[in-house]
Amino acid sequence: MANELYPLWKQELMKGNADCELDSAEGATGVFCALIDTGTYTYSAAHQFYSDLSGIVGTDQEILTKTQVLGVFDGTDLLYTALSGNSTEALVLYRKNAGANTTWPLICYLDTGIANLPFTPNGGNVTITWDAAGIFAL
Repeated sequence: MANELYPLWKQELMKGNADCELDSAEGATGVFCALIDTGTYTYSAAHQFYSDLSGIVGTDQEILTKTQVLGVFDGTDLLYTALSGNSTEALVLYRKNAGANTTWPLICYLDTGIANLPFTPNGGNVTITWDAAGIFAL
């Protein structure tokens, strides 16, 4: 599988759905990253919300200092500390809101061109370093 924007997120983005915006406040809502074990989860264009995910490894991290310039989304690199669990082969970005995880839209699936992927957690720290050109582009 190659990196992919979830089609249902793109559809809602084109409709102007506020839950699809990427410049939301940081904290309880915002753009987060889930580490994914692809032995448990398989990408599907039909997936729309966080509740569609399985195989999540560790605790999701928020992407801070988000920027959107000329259609390119970027943000801070991520640090997962004392990470243990199954192997991780992909990342899923999603937009957390104040509702249940059945309302958190999935943004993109990333499994190609990400530094340190794949990896097997060993109780140590793992840093996800985004490409200098940005995380993804529209």
